[in-house]
Amino acid sequence: MTAKKDRLVRIPVATIDELPPGTRKIVEVEGRSIGVFNVNGHYRAVLNLCPHELAPVCLGSVRGTTRPTDMPSHYDWHRDGEILACPWHGWEFDLISGKSLVDRRPLKLFPVEVEGDQIVVEVAKRR
Repeated sequence: MTAKKDRLVRIPVATIDELPPGTRKIVEVEGRSIGVFNVNGHYRAVLNLCPHELAPVCLGSVRGTTRPTDMPSHYDWHRDGEILACPWHGWEFDLISGKSLVDRRPLKLFPVEVEGDQIVVEVAKRR
């Protein structure tokens, strides 16, 4: 194992039955609050801190967003269930990439894997 791998820990946080599409679970892992989301069948783990004002971002609503159409002043709804809105100020984040829709500061994402029926998150060990 490399030195970097020695500093990582893999923690089972839920079973796939506990986290159906469109749901989330907030867990404590190595002293960090992490939101684990099932985004249309893809699991994402997000540090529960908004980069704007350090709000508990994982408590926000999960929804879609609007985008302009070819018609002036007309928008349509898309990406339903893929956008996390901060509960304090409404900043929106793409749960797939972690990128902000309004700023350059992204969410902190952690690697997630499914092992058998377990959803496993990988984080750095706390010293």
